Amino acid sequence: MSYVNLPHDHGGDVGRVMEHMPAGGAFQAIADVFKLMDDPSRIRIFWLLCHCEECVINISALVDMSSPAVSHHLRQLKNGGLIVSRRVGKEVYYRASDTAEARLLHHMIEELVEIRCPNEDGRV
Repeated sequence: MSYVNLPHDHGGDVGRVMEHMPAGGAFQAIADVFKLMDDPSRIRIFWLLCHCEECVINISALVDMSSPAVSHHLRQLKNGGLIVSRRVGKEVYYRASDTAEARLLHHMIEELVEIRCPNEDGRV
């Protein structure tokens, strides 16, 4: 990376930090994950699915929301890669995806809300 002439020299080592900073586009994936978490109901649904696999009707009952509202949140979470689904006959079951992003987000939610997984591996 080329040297950047800063308006103020505070004597720090910002040049060394900047050598390791990725281009701006590299942060887009992180911003996209945080955009998915802009709704408390979606966070609750995601956290629930980190611990169990459920259908829309049961998720609706567990989070006290209508099925269409839950379906909307599930679609966004699935499009963002945070959950996956499987079909058994006419029923579709949802659970958190097994990705680094989903695991880190799950951990972050539990740390910030000060809750713990029902068991050590994070799933019921």
